[in-house]
Amino acid sequence: MRDKFFELYITPSSKKEEIENFLIEKFNNGIEEKDNTIILRSEDDFSTLIKQLKEYVSALEEIFDEKIDLEIEVKEKSNKDWIENYKNSIKPVEIDEFYIHPSWYEPKKDKINILIDPALAFGSGHHETTRSCVKAIKKYVNKNKKVLDVGCGSGILGIVSAKLGAKVDACDTDPLAVSSTKENYELNGVKFDTIWEGSAALSSEKYDVVVANIIADVLIFIANDLKSRVNDILILSGIIDKYKNKVLNKYKEFELIDEIKDNEWVTLIFRKGIDE
Repeated sequence: MRDKFFELYITPSSKKEEIENFLIEKFNNGIEEKDNTIILRSEDDFSTLIKQLKEYVSALEEIFDEKIDLEIEVKEKSNKDWIENYKNSIKPVEIDEFYIHPSWYEPKKDKINILIDPALAFGSGHHETTRSCVKAIKKYVNKNKKVLDVGCGSGILGIVSAKLGAKVDACDTDPLAVSSTKENYELNGVKFDTIWEGSAALSSEKYDVVVANIIADVLIFIANDLKSRVNDILILSGIIDKYKNKVLNKYKEFELIDEIKDNEWVTLIFRKGIDE
């Protein structure tokens, strides 16, 4: 453990939900929200993340034709008991028969246990979109299915699919996410068929189920990649409810067969048409 850590304070003038979801996808230590400010903590400096955030906000400004001001402040602080306090703040999550827990909690004998340390992962089951995806996977994935997890992050959705007996491939454009997924698959005693750094477009395979828990704008941008990889079921999440229709319009040739809402977030489940 280092003697110091950094706190990053981000206060956007607008589009806070989009920015927060972007940070959830990119940051690997969890985030805190206080009033209109998003707070991140890490032992590493935030220079790369700040650059990525500014690029993302510039893209949002073009999409929405709106100026978005960002107040960004970085503070260096003494580590003291931050790690221990953070551990105490992270609780296990139960989603139906799945028990998602960090390593400092014991597994449950009557549950399907998934070990994810939030301090090392990009998704731990606490966010609404992850919970909804797990519910969708439970409903549409079984041991006869071949699954592609796009934007795998911590690998949690692929792990859930593998625990249900599916054959799983995974990909992410972030090399740290790919590494995290590999580590978490090993920790949970499951295997993936193939995992790669990059987009779904790099695969020539077809999958029974494709799941992508990203953000609405990215789901729209990579729509053709996802459509070309799926044979049957497409699960899309990371969608704020007010952008649902934008996503529906981009995937209008697919049949919407189900949706799962959790607070302001929605997960959409599509079936590929016979003629597609």
